[in-house]
Amino acid sequence: MGAGIARKFAVAGATICGCDLGAKDDDFTALSTIYKVPVLYHQCDVTDKEALAVLVQNIISTFGRLDVLVSSAGANFFEGAAKCSENIWEQNMQLNLKSHWQLAKYCKPYLEKNKGVIILMGSNHGNATMPGCFPYNITKSAVKSLVQTLAIEWGPAIRTVGLAPGFIDTPGNQKWFDSFEDSEQARKDTIRSHPVGRIGTPDEVGAWCVFLASDYSCFASGTTYLLDGGRSALM
Repeated sequence: MGAGIARKFAVAGATICGCDLGAKDDDFTALSTIYKVPVLYHQCDVTDKEALAVLVQNIISTFGRLDVLVSSAGANFFEGAAKCSENIWEQNMQLNLKSHWQLAKYCKPYLEKNKGVIILMGSNHGNATMPGCFPYNITKSAVKSLVQTLAIEWGPAIRTVGLAPGFIDTPGNQKWFDSFEDSEQARKDTIRSHPVGRIGTPDEVGAWCVFLASDYSCFASGTTYLLDGGRSALM
């Protein structure tokens, strides 16, 4: 989803700064050539507090300002409440919740200067979940509260919103499909549960992020928007 978000901001003409675990990301850096926008890639483990501080300082030293933070790093931790180990619980909390809070804190002084926007990536699991998705769903519920807290405590200088995608066609979702005996059937069954007749794309998530960061949504704050193709409407 991060790639889709970066592409849509590049289409909008934004300067793009992105991070990932890899030493380089050729697809990300290619955005500079394709869309003629400045691009900075930084290798970073977002669960490492010191690495996050270096990331933000690199952005500021390179471009001198920060207007929008989209904190979208995450991974599926689907274990079930009885099976889940304390180690998996801690990994989930570090990546899917704590990293968003810590990164937002490092960005806060710079976002305040420019009436900036924070977008935190939640999930439809924060609204309703399925058996076996613990502890992932716990952090995604908590992200909604984090959005509310930052909006209340850091506004009006910073506007904070959340985005909660449903099934998006990513490697993480494919891994979930592959956990079934018939992965293709699992995908078809999931698609049938969406009134729009398909699952979402990373670029659609990116388009929503651009909208939420723009003046078109400037009255929105403290709210997490559900982007699930109508799946939550089905009884």
